[in-house]
Amino acid sequence: MGLVKLLKNAEVFSPKPVGKKDILIVGNKIAVVESDISVNVPDLDIINASGLIAIPGLIDTHVHFLGGGGEGGFSTRTPELDPRDCIVNGVTTLVGCLGTDGITRSLDSLYAKAKALEECGLTTFIYTGSYRVPPVTFTGSVQRDIVLIDKVIGVGEIAISDHRSSQPTYEEILRIVADARVGGMLSGKPGIVNFHVGAGRKGIEYLFKIAEETEIPIQHLYPTHMSRSKKLFEEGLRFCELGGVIDITALQPFEKEENFGPVDALVMAYENGLIDAVTISSDAQGSLPVFDDKGNMVGFKVGSVAALLHTVKLAVEKGLPLELILKTVTLTPAKVLRLKYKGKIEKGYDADIVLMEDFHIKWVISKGKFLMVEGNVVEPFKVM
Repeated sequence: MGLVKLLKNAEVFSPKPVGKKDILIVGNKIAVVESDISVNVPDLDIINASGLIAIPGLIDTHVHFLGGGGEGGFSTRTPELDPRDCIVNGVTTLVGCLGTDGITRSLDSLYAKAKALEECGLTTFIYTGSYRVPPVTFTGSVQRDIVLIDKVIGVGEIAISDHRSSQPTYEEILRIVADARVGGMLSGKPGIVNFHVGAGRKGIEYLFKIAEETEIPIQHLYPTHMSRSKKLFEEGLRFCELGGVIDITALQPFEKEENFGPVDALVMAYENGLIDAVTISSDAQGSLPVFDDKGNMVGFKVGSVAALLHTVKLAVEKGLPLELILKTVTLTPAKVLRLKYKGKIEKGYDADIVLMEDFHIKWVISKGKFLMVEGNVVEPFKVM
């Protein structure tokens, strides 16, 4: 297919609703979003998008590219991410991380997997580090990793308030955040620290202390799994009121929301006027372990990037406005990650666009190339 593509008569959510529009794509960029675009160029690809909703490609800020798990022994390790899973679920930009296992899975392999996904047409970044403190790094320094390794945008996922963490001290956490900030300043990257927040009683106490007692801007603190409990999410909303952004883990299609979960959290954030300070990530390929009251793992399932759109759909069914929930997986994560040209369907932005009908994805365009055509995935290395 050609370099110029024209999507006709799509109902555009940019993520804000802008009505029925045509979208002209030139190369990897959105050139025009207007009504009744007419162009005459050689090899023009025209897509009839009548009856379809156009949304920005989804941004997933927390994915285990190499798989996760292992907390129950070697046989409980989970598989690597398949790029097709991203495509069929409309995810075009992802951030990869290591989790509990920073030993049998390495940053070198994480980087290689990120490059492989990029070659399949996606946009990828990674965090240096893992659960452990001091963090595993490429160069021996968090700051050097962020400055010198192109795909490294921050540190994560550093575990706090969790029995699987290194039980880090406040001073250790503060030093990591300080190094991430300066690394980000020197490289023009976000320099964020993605915190895995467990079920421990301290919650995000350390993060409040950093935000309230140091000169480090709160935008470098990015806690995830914040919908783990209502109590933790209430802490998260207080964090948002200070100017921070929190991340909640999406509900997997095979999960049932019991007691308090991500959809409840989205409703609560919306009702408190803080939905713009919340993002959703999938924790894809990570294990979803179940522990008994003695801390022994008794079972697990594997997360999927499908959870993002699934959670958006559930939130809309709860009565939340589509345009606001879409921001949690498009525009807001783009701002957190400082991706200037991601997260919107607008002139000058990257041509990352998903066309869907009633949350069923029909077309996926990433960086101006078709990754899904009429419901069929374009095989990797043959992107059109």
